[in-house]
Amino acid sequence: MEFVLYLGLGALAGVLAGLFGVGGGLVIVPVLVFSFTLHGFAPEILTHLAIGTSLATIVFTSFNSILAHHRRGAVRWPLVLWMTAGIVVGAALGSLTAEAIQGPQLQKIIGVFAILMAVQMGFDFLPKASGDVPGKPGLSIAGVVIGWASAIFGIGGGSLTVPFLCWRSVPIQQAIGTSAACGLPIAIAGALSFMVVGWQNEQLPEWSLGFVYLPAMVGIAATSMLFARLGANLAHRLSPTLLKRLFALLLVTVGINFLI
Repeated sequence: MEFVLYLGLGALAGVLAGLFGVGGGLVIVPVLVFSFTLHGFAPEILTHLAIGTSLATIVFTSFNSILAHHRRGAVRWPLVLWMTAGIVVGAALGSLTAEAIQGPQLQKIIGVFAILMAVQMGFDFLPKASGDVPGKPGLSIAGVVIGWASAIFGIGGGSLTVPFLCWRSVPIQQAIGTSAACGLPIAIAGALSFMVVGWQNEQLPEWSLGFVYLPAMVGIAATSMLFARLGANLAHRLSPTLLKRLFALLLVTVGINFLI
């Protein structure tokens, strides 16, 4: 039953990755926290384990999503390149920041973030276009900030990258496609960093590589890679307004649960 849960979670995360340009971490992390709590994992490390595992699964989720958006010409690769230069640094710093925060406090931080993202997504708040895309240094600095926050919350960065790119006058479908591509370096750098910072922790359960729990990673990755392509195709065919509002309602529920 545990593995079936991870398979279903992977399917949902994959659709979200392709549809909204997010890596599914906003759903994966809370469900893994709940699952790891039921399994009796140490409360001091289970939130960190959920975040690291989420980032590891996004590595697999990203591939099909990127491919589908690239085929439609929606990925602006020069932007991805220069943002990645900052993302790698930011993700490493984010993993160190998260490791320094105690598990219960980290859950509350994630809860606040989930509610903020619910408001942004539910009301479709996107900043108005203001000026052109920044130069290479500006893109790299943005990458540091996005990578840092994404590693703390265990997400692919889409909920941050898409608004940033829209603010800098990138069309919404290109913002989603470019965000999906940025999710890969975020996930790789973040997952590797969580493996390193958690490597010597004596409270980890079996089948863990640092703060990455392999059974969950394999189960989620197995289906997320298939369903990411479906989500990306839907993003170009459907108006996602209703889905966004339903997703926002889910995030509010998750956020409140983490805060109480």
